[in-house]
Amino acid sequence: MNKERRKALEEIRTKLEDLKGDIETLRDEEQEYIDNMPESLQSGEKHDTAENAVSNMDDAINGLEDILSNVDEATA
Repeated sequence: MNKERRKALEEIRTKLEDLKGDIETLRDEEQEYIDNMPESLQSGEKHDTAENAVSNMDDAINGLEDILSNVDEATA
């Protein structure tokens, strides 16, 4: 890989890391919302929706980690 393409790929990697960090922040905020939810709401639809959101964000984070690994291998 030439220097120009390697640099472009490294810039993309940085953007992906930033996105991953943003999703992690949102995931943590949503988890905190769940953790502080009153007992009366813990078995309701809002709780289930929040749990699903956290799970989906975890999946997105894992997917980005896989992508980052592939980018690293491409630039090795």
